[in-house]
Amino acid sequence: MQIWMNLVLVLQLISALAMIGLVLVQHGKGADMGASFGSGASGSLFGATGSANFLSRSTAVCAAVFFTCTLAMAFLTNSATMRAPTESGSVLDRAGVPASAPSVPQGSVIPGAVPAPAAKPEPGASPAPAPAAPAASAGAIPTK
Repeated sequence: MQIWMNLVLVLQLISALAMIGLVLVQHGKGADMGASFGSGASGSLFGATGSANFLSRSTAVCAAVFFTCTLAMAFLTNSATMRAPTESGSVLDRAGVPASAPSVPQGSVIPGAVPAPAAKPEPGASPAPAPAAPAASAGAIPTK
């Protein structure tokens, strides 16, 4: 998989450099001497030279190769991470794991908490003993 990534990366770099060179070599539409004096030919849709020449077609081919390489690199990178997820992966990969809540000791009282409703005893079973009232402790909030 790493060999394919390297080949696609090299092809992308070559196409990017070729595209930069081709764009710099091309003759601009407004570079004519007559364009600065208001010549009508430079304002046409495709310029004075026609619809496309070798340099513009080569630039379009290099752009297509560049974008294809970019999509291929994105696909190869995504498929590699889907096969072998690591602990240091994306935050979104770890979003489904519930965070552990802080544990509360059994006999402690949380101020302002509503007590859970008592479960109904089964018929014929002896009633459960009532819970003892919590004793005042150092963690309790004093009342006025």
